[in-house]
Amino acid sequence: PSVPPPTSATSILKRQKQLGRKSVRFDQVTVYYFARRQGFTSVPSQGGSSLGMAPRHSCVRRYTLCEFAQEQEVNHREILREHLKEEKLHAKKMKLTKNGTVESEEAEGLTLEDVSDDDIDVENVEVDDYFFLQPLPTKRRRALLRASGVHRIDAEEKQELRAIRLSREECGCHCRLYCDPEACACSQAGIKCQ
Repeated sequence: PSVPPPTSATSILKRQKQLGRKSVRFDQVTVYYFARRQGFTSVPSQGGSSLGMAPRHSCVRRYTLCEFAQEQEVNHREILREHLKEEKLHAKKMKLTKNGTVESEEAEGLTLEDVSDDDIDVENVEVDDYFFLQPLPTKRRRALLRASGVHRIDAEEKQELRAIRLSREECGCHCRLYCDPEACACSQAGIKCQ
């Protein structure tokens, strides 16, 4: 409001100098936390229900940049620790079942609690080199939903997602050498023959 309106003689560059130099500074990170819900908005590659979040956040936390970096480091180390424990558990099961060729009741009874924290060395690992989002298996997503208080998982979503995954496997039409607009699925959909 205090800046005079531009006249035809005032160029954009001059106006910028008049406004003064402003820079953007980041000194805080605001994190919004949402309760977990069944998704209905994504298509997991491994099937089952998708993960989503509640429409409104349940908590807000503000961090300095340094605090946020430390918080992320702690969270990433914990995720890496769980991932390494799962790998160790899988390796133990494979050893007991001779790479899945022999049934073993002992292997079936093993859980993550059977993997000692002493077997996992996360402290000497550069977390940023290993941390990246991994797709969650169907059972894990279901367990997360149940742990978050979702009592009834909509089974229809599973069928809808399966149909979407199947439809994505086939793209284009079945035209060979030339396009017959009356039989071409692309042409009938109003797009160029694929």
